[in-house]
Amino acid sequence: MWNPQQYLQFQQERDRPFFDLLAQVQPQTPPHTVADLGCGTGHLTAALAKRWPEATVLGLDSSAEMLSKAAYAGPNLTFQQADLREWQSAAPLEVLFSNAALQWVDDHARLIPRLAGLVAAGGTFAFQVPGNFEAPSHILLAEVLSRPRWANLQAESRDKATLGAFGPAQYTALLAPLGFTVNAWETTYLHLLPALPDGANAVLEWVKGTALRPVLAQLDGAEAAEFLAEYGSELARAYPVQDYGTPFPFRRVFVVARKG
Repeated sequence: MWNPQQYLQFQQERDRPFFDLLAQVQPQTPPHTVADLGCGTGHLTAALAKRWPEATVLGLDSSAEMLSKAAYAGPNLTFQQADLREWQSAAPLEVLFSNAALQWVDDHARLIPRLAGLVAAGGTFAFQVPGNFEAPSHILLAEVLSRPRWANLQAESRDKATLGAFGPAQYTALLAPLGFTVNAWETTYLHLLPALPDGANAVLEWVKGTALRPVLAQLDGAEAAEFLAEYGSELARAYPVQDYGTPFPFRRVFVVARKG
């Protein structure tokens, strides 16, 4: 279950890659059909509708909790609950956009070509995914989960080994043979997470909104508090607080591909 309030606790940092990706999407003509896969609360999908006011814009997400916060519907903007692994567009899309969603789906060697097939000739497939599977936040989570106390817990189901190997070159190799002109790159943001009330661990609060969700869902209140204390102590050593905030490096991979 997604918690919109927890996820958007660091909204500025989470939103920035969306706009960095959008800035590189330059259709030759204004699009008429746009879809946002994994739209979450829809506040960023609204930016797509504002960018292209003549387009029909669809925000798609599997989470009813996130979509319940999507109060941005308008004349050219609608939302739909669906699984992007199975969803099919009723018509070819002139812009297929996805920000920080595709990493939740395994087997990108199959997923990316399938989604690319939804794009109209001359259209654009643009997406951004976190590439931080080798970061301390993820490595330490796996380490804590391997301890006997937590060995019965199931971590997130994503194939991290496979997704961790995907970068600009791998996505280009998937899309270029399909007739796409690919602009792919990666960026490591150095987020300076602000101090939180009551001395809360900022990196722990960030991860609670994403990778920790499936873990915490398996624990009762006391167990969750114990797990968070144990994992949080590891994060505090890996990401020490400075006078100016908590430095939190975060790598992301971007792709903007135009179908020739």
